Amino acid sequence: MPQADPHRPADDEAILAARALLASAATAVLAVLGDTGWPMTSRIALQTDAAGVPLAMLSGLALHTRALQRDPRAALLIDAPAEADARGTALNRARLSLQVRAVPAPDSDHERLGAAWRARDPKAAVYLQLPDFRFWRLTIRGGLLNQGFGRATLFGPDDLAGASDPQT
Repeated sequence: MPQADPHRPADDEAILAARALLASAATAVLAVLGDTGWPMTSRIALQTDAAGVPLAMLSGLALHTRALQRDPRAALLIDAPAEADARGTALNRARLSLQVRAVPAPDSDHERLGAAWRARDPKAAVYLQLPDFRFWRLTIRGGLLNQGFGRATLFGPDDLAGASDPQT
């Protein structure tokens, strides 16, 4: 007998929760394929642009940036802060796993994106002045919102609207 799908449909409540988690994120874990073909992870600075598209500010010296230059497929893990949930265990906190395609933002967008980034994270100004840092757009291809036991929702490329629009 086939097993029932344990994932909920991407309803309005789950979409709003995923968007809120994404919009409030200041960091994420980025997973890429390293030069050996094996996965590697790194914690990165993350924000979203006005359309809700995830943006990363990455150093060209970092291994994960070089990996994205070779293969733009990546994954993000964004989790709710520990204080956001009083249930006590990390497995009960909301977390959003996203499959993304990473593309460097055009150099012509750097000043505008940098101003928006500094407005949310003034301490990042020092990194924005370094010549090896640039912005990357992370176009969402799909993902999973897990809000605790029995509360997992799969998302397709269109479920997070502006966050998955390849033209932004």
